[in-house]
Amino acid sequence: MKLTFNGTLGSLGMAALLVACSGTQPLVSTPIENIDTMPLKIEELTEKEKQHWGHTDLITDTIPGMSVDKAYAELLGNKKGKTIIVAVLDSGMDLEHEDLDDVLWTNKKEIAGNGKDDDGNGYIDDVHGYNFLGDSYNENLEMTRIVKLKLGDATLQTAAQNELNEKLTKDSAEKTQIGAIYSAINEAHQSVAKALGKEDYTQEELRALAAKDASMIQNSGILSQAFAFAQNIPGATNIPDVLEEMKGYVDYLTESVDYNLNVAFDGRKVVGDNPYDIKDTKYGNGNPSHVKEDESHGTHVAGIIAAERNNGLGANGVANNVELMSIRAVPNGDEYDKDIALGIRYAVDNGAKIINCSFGKSYSPNADWVYDAIKYAAKNDVLIVHAAGNDGEDLDDPANPNFPNDQINNGPEMADNVITVGALAPKYGPEMVASFSNYGKINVDVLAPGAKIYSTVPESKYKTMGGTSMAAPAVAGVAAVVWGKYPNLKAGQIKKIIMESGVSLNTEVIVAGDDNNVKSFGDVTSSGKMANLYNALILAEQVSKGKVNL
Repeated sequence: MKLTFNGTLGSLGMAALLVACSGTQPLVSTPIENIDTMPLKIEELTEKEKQHWGHTDLITDTIPGMSVDKAYAELLGNKKGKTIIVAVLDSGMDLEHEDLDDVLWTNKKEIAGNGKDDDGNGYIDDVHGYNFLGDSYNENLEMTRIVKLKLGDATLQTAAQNELNEKLTKDSAEKTQIGAIYSAINEAHQSVAKALGKEDYTQEELRALAAKDASMIQNSGILSQAFAFAQNIPGATNIPDVLEEMKGYVDYLTESVDYNLNVAFDGRKVVGDNPYDIKDTKYGNGNPSHVKEDESHGTHVAGIIAAERNNGLGANGVANNVELMSIRAVPNGDEYDKDIALGIRYAVDNGAKIINCSFGKSYSPNADWVYDAIKYAAKNDVLIVHAAGNDGEDLDDPANPNFPNDQINNGPEMADNVITVGALAPKYGPEMVASFSNYGKINVDVLAPGAKIYSTVPESKYKTMGGTSMAAPAVAGVAAVVWGKYPNLKAGQIKKIIMESGVSLNTEVIVAGDDNNVKSFGDVTSSGKMANLYNALILAEQVSKGKVNL
């Protein structure tokens, strides 16, 4: 995967659900109240809310969070359940991050750095996980590899070629256009910063400068537009922030043209394996850390799940009972099916109970390898949490495939252990489904906070990022807390608990950021709900005691 870059609320109805299922009252009941007249939150979120909104409560805060703080305050306290190993199958993570270093999984049977497979699991020096990518970083997209290697049949090759041509044309043009705009803003900024003697200045200071210096009028016009851009960039308050964001996008487009879509580029040759031979397993190394600072995706995901809670540092994870296993298998491009299949099997064989999969692609020439690995995880009672994707598409439409998946051609699920997660934005109301999030009444299971999420990034830093990649680990964290408290439950039950206990709404929402594409909230996912830790713990209590059957 190319790593990226007026509603009414009806009854929450959780206790009613439990009564309907079991005829018994829950241990703790969520509010049953009609709040259709509840006013929308129209004021801006505070900085604290922006950095923590995924943990808020819809009733108390009017923000569509997962009631994480409420669950800890009223149900969990400071108690930790059974430790759950969560594998982060991703781009590697900063193993020395100040907010993650104390929650790492450690393979105690392996001796670090001795070049031996001490525990006999087939992987050398895998102390905190495994790196299936070796020293590689940039990669082709799968459609580029299909065209280059002539994978699959003629129909597949033609479809890949057409999509490759379209995307290459688009990204090349945007690279030129956005690059020119970036250069103009940067040049204007350098002139103004020199004249004012500082990098951070206000619009008022900019206008005052232009009023007394005619040569600055053009610069003022350019930078006034840049200030307007900043309003749509999470965390941006000044022109340097805008420039940083724009440079990141130009870099993204450059990598897309030079590597992801370039049939002449071979990013795999440094690994030394045959990525289309599932039996060729002697590759990679035991250091599943990020390889460069901007390889931040896996670190951000890890922090959402289990950044150390209440330690005075930048972010709180959802779960306080997790050990994080890092598996580096997602490059800056599309992942190989072999790496994902072997990564899932590695996680299962080494004790992970939950595997977070914040990646996806539209072509999968060896999907059967991944399907077999999913079934292997199901057989071993391991839950897989998968991001729905960021294309704003209906995944129920056969024209919008998203791999890996657990349903082929909208058919029955091949296993009961995969939960696919779409993304919410921090604004209760018609715009609460993130504009980028994929959706689907069949193929997406539940929604969770995913837009503008503050979490860990390499070098012990923190950053706001967005995507269904951020929604999936929120659900993985919920699953870990619930499973840790009720370890007698099975993976399939954990999935159903999260889906059934979520908050449902009687409102219509805009999907794909298109004002003309409006759906009932209940039709965006198969559950029709948003994940909620508080409710999940309540339902899990009943299921665990045999009072409710799922």
